[in-house]
Amino acid sequence: MVTGNSLNVASAPPKASFLLPLVFLWSWDARGQRLMDDYADGNIRKVRSANDWLPVTSSRNAKWWYSAFHNITAMVGAGVLSLPYTMVFLGWGPGIFLLVLSWIITLYTLWQLVDMHESVPGRRFDRYHELAQYTLGEKRGLWILVPLNLTVEVGVDIVYMVTGGQSLKKFHETVCHSCKKYRQTYWILIFSSVHFFLAQLPNLNSVAGVSLAAAVMSLSYSTIAWGACVYHGQLEDVSYDYLHTTPANTVFRVLNSLGVVAFAYAGHNVALEIQATIPSSPEKPSRIPMWRGVIAAYFVTAVCYLPVAIVGYWAFGHSLDDNLLLTLKKPDWLIAAANMMVVVHVIGSYQVFAMPVYDMIETVLVKNFNLPPGFWLRLIARSSYVAFTCFIAVTFPFFGDLLGFFGGLAFAPTTYFLPCIMWLIINKPKRFSLPWLVNW
Repeated sequence: MVTGNSLNVASAPPKASFLLPLVFLWSWDARGQRLMDDYADGNIRKVRSANDWLPVTSSRNAKWWYSAFHNITAMVGAGVLSLPYTMVFLGWGPGIFLLVLSWIITLYTLWQLVDMHESVPGRRFDRYHELAQYTLGEKRGLWILVPLNLTVEVGVDIVYMVTGGQSLKKFHETVCHSCKKYRQTYWILIFSSVHFFLAQLPNLNSVAGVSLAAAVMSLSYSTIAWGACVYHGQLEDVSYDYLHTTPANTVFRVLNSLGVVAFAYAGHNVALEIQATIPSSPEKPSRIPMWRGVIAAYFVTAVCYLPVAIVGYWAFGHSLDDNLLLTLKKPDWLIAAANMMVVVHVIGSYQVFAMPVYDMIETVLVKNFNLPPGFWLRLIARSSYVAFTCFIAVTFPFFGDLLGFFGGLAFAPTTYFLPCIMWLIINKPKRFSLPWLVNW
């Protein structure tokens, strides 16, 4: 007796027995993939249940503006406040040229990632490393991409821990000159306490509100930063000459500046995870709403980056700190507001970059160690990650150098040239054609 289909095999008439395979095939077609998975491998149900729980694949009902919020939050980070400092070592011409060139190149490589998300019919590459494994090989792609991606995501979260504590400290000292000054360590700890609660939000769609607030704050504090520079005006003895130091120091500072520029375009490392939250069908593929969000995000990026870099360098020249808000002193209320906006923004950015890391950790714990998915696993795993990034931030609070280091080491490959390599492998353009030459 097959009770699920109300089909009694034993009582079926002999003349109708030839219909049984047809009935079975009809049932297979109706529930086919589930039946095949259940019979072929008893673990598939568990894997699918885990996928329904994991943060990247648990929710696929995002709108295009979710993509815009998340991309702005991921892209326009604390690195924008260091762009004027890069001009000190790059100069007017090379500095502006590299900012514009990076904007064009990274927009193109981000389009490639969006396009490759569903480049194979019937399959979605929900994570960056899945695309790398498909194009570069299962093991090779994993070993190339995952270390770089983790360096980016964990590195960004550590830098944002430092930035959040730094901005809280600056806010406190700006609004209360007579108050006792506390070490930056305490402010980093205060900043990290928020993330122990936000880390329990299940997926990217659940942090959309936080991401929206962060996106608004990023545009606001960027505007305040360059607006305050205009209000401040040029220093009397402002200088734009190249700094004369030792050759080794000059080379190091130029390379560090290039790393900071690479850090400023950081959204590629979470792009596929963001796109994974958008529903998709053959008639309405996810790349369409995702690309609309990317265009909106890149418009905001240009509005933020170029004025901050150009006006900040114009006002202070060589007197810039590695964080523009640390250079600005007055008006107090405006600088205090901008620092608090930075805090709100990096709270959202931290969670956007942390979500793929949560996904990796929880995937290993659930699928490799067979731990049951649930509240306690999520609480312990994510809280441990927040505590780890807080510890590293307290131990190494070197904001400017961290930007250049992580930008040069991991952002350049994952943002600038790995998408081109994977696009060439998937699309196989004709040798020496324009697409082939551009990507090479």
